Amino acid sequence: MTQGKKILFYTTISVLLLYFGISGLVQARTFLIPFTTAVILALLVLPLSQKMEKGFINRGWASFLNTILLLLVSWGFMALISFQVKNVVDDWPEIKQTMEPKIAQAKSFILEHTPISEEDLSSSGQSGSGISLPGGSQGAGQRAAGIFGSVLGFLGDYLLCFIYIFFLLNYRSRFRQFLLKLFSDSKRKKVNTVISNSAVVAQKYLIGKLFLIGLLAVLYAIGLGISGVNNFILVSALAALFSIIPYVGNIIGFGLAMTFGFLVSGETGVLLGIVLTFSIAQFVESYILEPYIVGDQVDLHPFFVILAVIIGGMIWGVMGMILAIPILAIINVVLVNIHSLKPFGFLISQEEDSED
Repeated sequence: MTQGKKILFYTTISVLLLYFGISGLVQARTFLIPFTTAVILALLVLPLSQKMEKGFINRGWASFLNTILLLLVSWGFMALISFQVKNVVDDWPEIKQTMEPKIAQAKSFILEHTPISEEDLSSSGQSGSGISLPGGSQGAGQRAAGIFGSVLGFLGDYLLCFIYIFFLLNYRSRFRQFLLKLFSDSKRKKVNTVISNSAVVAQKYLIGKLFLIGLLAVLYAIGLGISGVNNFILVSALAALFSIIPYVGNIIGFGLAMTFGFLVSGETGVLLGIVLTFSIAQFVESYILEPYIVGDQVDLHPFFVILAVIIGGMIWGVMGMILAIPILAIINVVLVNIHSLKPFGFLISQEEDSED
């Protein structure tokens, strides 16, 4: 086989493997998302579990208590979201009353400065509200069944995630030994190093991210409190928590602040305060906190971080965006510890090139 044919052959094989690999990840998302989430969360509480095992309880009870701890934290997060949703529903009449003059002003501006006519706006409003659904009650029943099925699916994945966490913590030595037995005796030391470093880099990223969320919550609370946003402490906590979703989470947090600040009060000063608060917070996060608190922990090049987040979102949605960075950090550990793959590890890491 000539050199050109070899290149064509291996390129074709690589493209096919990549395509079917991504297709497999998409098709298996129902299993892989909760399992991967469980692996990352288990690594987060692993140091605490190890300390508890050295104390007065055995591994089984330590694994169970740490699983319950994560479960309670997730309940608290969902309670915060539920409380905010309830506030939006309760404040909706006030929001609607406050925004009606703003909407009228925007409508007048559009009619005066654009070619859009009153008829165009009226027809668009009618088309948005006059949609008839085929099947009547049957269509409503199908939607209700779909919502019910989605809720059951979420609850099933949610509970499975914590079941996985318990077993991963409790039987982690067995899983480690399984991985070591896949390799020859001469390579087991290197494999053990890769496993240990992978766990450490995931822990460092998650701990750094939690610390970053705490600092962002303080920055948001100061700015939004001065700006006059209702429930500014709760809004600040949620906005900081949503920052765990790269890029998109900051937009969600900004939307929350706008809802409980500008939409409720309608004051321009509150709007300027919210914009200024998030602008300063994002500058501090991007150029001060993120590089020194999180960036140094994972040793990943910013370009490949963005690329991983985009690909993760395309494959697994929001959860893919959240899991993309710790997964890429673990992949980087594997790459830099395998001699033939070190060039790829250099490519996605922040290691400086010694040549100009």
